[in-house]
Amino acid sequence: MGETVFLQIFNGISLSSILLLAALGLMITFGLMKIINMAHGEFLMIGAYTTYCIQNLFLSALPAGAFDFYYIIALPASFIVSGLVGLVLEKLIISRLYGRPMDSLLVTWGVSLILQQLARNIFGTANVNVTSPAWLSGTLNVTSTLHLPVKRIFIMLLAVCICAAMYVLLHRTRVGRSVRAVMQNREMAACLGVPAKKVDTWTFAVGSGIAGIAGCALTLLGSIGPTLGTNYIVDSFMTVVVGGVGSIFGTVFGAAFMGVGDTVCEFLTNASLGKVLILAAVIAFLQFKPRGMFSTDSRSLEDD
Repeated sequence: MGETVFLQIFNGISLSSILLLAALGLMITFGLMKIINMAHGEFLMIGAYTTYCIQNLFLSALPAGAFDFYYIIALPASFIVSGLVGLVLEKLIISRLYGRPMDSLLVTWGVSLILQQLARNIFGTANVNVTSPAWLSGTLNVTSTLHLPVKRIFIMLLAVCICAAMYVLLHRTRVGRSVRAVMQNREMAACLGVPAKKVDTWTFAVGSGIAGIAGCALTLLGSIGPTLGTNYIVDSFMTVVVGGVGSIFGTVFGAAFMGVGDTVCEFLTNASLGKVLILAAVIAFLQFKPRGMFSTDSRSLEDD
């Protein structure tokens, strides 16, 4: 019984880590910039396909012994590729949608469909598999009967590292202070010499890049396809809303609420009923905390 409870807690934290990685980028673009980015899931897909391409490059062009190192290259490559796509998207489209949340929802939904179709044209409609490197395979044997997958432990550590890096970037650097200044009072920040348009562009690119890292992590858990991101977009939005827009601590809380709650509800009932219960819990929670657990003043709130 004790091992079963521990395993369910581990599975809940594991799911929370995946949601946290998927929602951190959204915390910036939705929570701070008031852009309802329905294409956020496609940035996960871009990160996943970037990992797939790096894997194939290592298999075809490098000695077999180098294969175990491909994932070390794939992680930053996923961030860079997704970030560059986000940067181009912000320059061409998103920059015209600030202050127009409903328009941003419709436009980015269209962008997500275009990106999905582009992925189908390049990689085909069938899902593809990414092989985990040897150092991420296997299990950690806690007891003779309790075995924890190493790849899930790696994703948990990756989520902790990305959260810590985000906190340091936003709260301990000049760049982060500029980002928070623009998000909290754009006009005042601009009057003080902060280049607001550049901050918008690079903030959106970083948020997109973090989604790419989440996509890279998802390749460890199963096959990937053009609709990979749609499986996470709704849960990612709920994670940000439950935690409170624009707050790293809120996003961590939201991910734990959604991940652990979903796992516990499914364990006590079944997958379908568990999903209904966690959605009901989110609705009930927002009745008492409509701005989420940890809300912060941001551009998304100042117009309310």
